[in-house]
Amino acid sequence: MAHSSQNNFDLNAVPNVKPEIRCSSFLFQKGPLMTNSSVMLDDDIAASVAKGIITPLDKKLLANRTDEEAINESMALSIQCASSVSNMARRLQVQGNEVQELRTQVLILQRRNRGLQQENKELKKLVDSYANDMRKKYSELEMNTNRLWEQHESLLLEVQKTLKISSLAA
Repeated sequence: MAHSSQNNFDLNAVPNVKPEIRCSSFLFQKGPLMTNSSVMLDDDIAASVAKGIITPLDKKLLANRTDEEAINESMALSIQCASSVSNMARRLQVQGNEVQELRTQVLILQRRNRGLQQENKELKKLVDSYANDMRKKYSELEMNTNRLWEQHESLLLEVQKTLKISSLAA
């Protein structure tokens, strides 16, 4: 019952067919699905048509097979489709894990950001307090400088008076 070509099935043996757009309403993720596209040869296409749709090229490939070959190749196609779906599920799981990790990192960064914002508020209070203290000290220093300047001028006048008096007495 086994046919000799069953073990020689080559998924890469593609008849020479001019590509045509199959159906504009059925789009493959890389563009429109072409009539020379094959679910047997491309995992992405297999995933796109996994709902049981078979391309015209696949119909041609299967039409020239014996019943046993068609059954075996259909089973191989089913396995490839299941494998593609499984691979997509694994990729989605990995991406889901990556998204969860990124969410965790975002939460950590948000907490750090809140901590830094609080620290910035405290530092701003310290800087404002320091600036207020410096203004007070500057005002005090300015008043002391003015008082010293007035005392200096007063002493200078007394020295000049004393020098005048001593020069008159001499």
